[in-house]
Amino acid sequence: MSATAPFASSGQTRRQFIRQLVPALAAGAMVSPVAALGAASGAAKPRTLVGSNIYGWGQYAQRENRKLDVEEVISALRDTGYDYLESFMDAARPEENARFAAQLRTKGLQPVSLYVGARLHEAGKAGEVVNKVLAAAKVCREAGFQVLSCNADPIGREKTDEELKTQSAAMSELGEGLNALGLRLGIHQHLPEMANKAREFHYVFDHTKPGVVGWCYDVHWVWKGGVMPLDALRQYGERVVTWHLRQSRQGIWWEDLDKGDVDYVAVAAYAREHKLPRRFSVELALENGTKITRSVVENHRRSREFVRRVFES
Repeated sequence: MSATAPFASSGQTRRQFIRQLVPALAAGAMVSPVAALGAASGAAKPRTLVGSNIYGWGQYAQRENRKLDVEEVISALRDTGYDYLESFMDAARPEENARFAAQLRTKGLQPVSLYVGARLHEAGKAGEVVNKVLAAAKVCREAGFQVLSCNADPIGREKTDEELKTQSAAMSELGEGLNALGLRLGIHQHLPEMANKAREFHYVFDHTKPGVVGWCYDVHWVWKGGVMPLDALRQYGERVVTWHLRQSRQGIWWEDLDKGDVDYVAVAAYAREHKLPRRFSVELALENGTKITRSVVENHRRSREFVRRVFES
């Protein structure tokens, strides 16, 4: 990838991408949604579900100066052995989440998880944000989704203790509301939450209950933030509801999921030993310095094989 490509981090560019993605999802074929597939997910043996996050696909499309085609992404994932595509929740238009679930089913995939950002640190305003997300989540659950991965919006500086107190209370309210709907909340982190010895990362978990506020464990972001993957699992593993998987070499994101800076063999062994939930989202995001030698489809095929060898062995 060119050193001038605009993918140095996921902050603002991710939010810009969300705004660009919504029309692409709405343009998909409209099919009547099937309600609550997999409601009996408490079967004896937990099945491993492997998906991909839409963000990296959008980066590849931008890099190649082409429009993101969500239908093509879903078809490619089906053909390379994936179970689902994780996209962004549309909180403003809840019915679009049901439409997306129908797109997945039409191509042989299933709705599993959605990702959403939320501004939760402002006293007097956080409750309104929670209510808006919960209203959309009701439609998501009826469409068959299981998990909502939520990243609290960064604000360009460290949040104060009072702001983090408000944010933690809002996350608890959101988690309780999702539990009542039959969904799980998985809090997600990027680098802002890992600043100052991962202050925000630890604060939220120290001030919420595991059964209410779960964890979307993005292994690489936590590693990049200075917390070793197994240390994080020993401390908060009971909260894991879903995973994001990415790799780097010498600190630069690698084009596929393979050996590198993060010891995924050890991570997978811990997950098996402790019978942690098995919803794994491969996120092949790009940044300045990422070397691209293959197509996005081939990199996802190779990454799916890596998950089979390491997490499903």
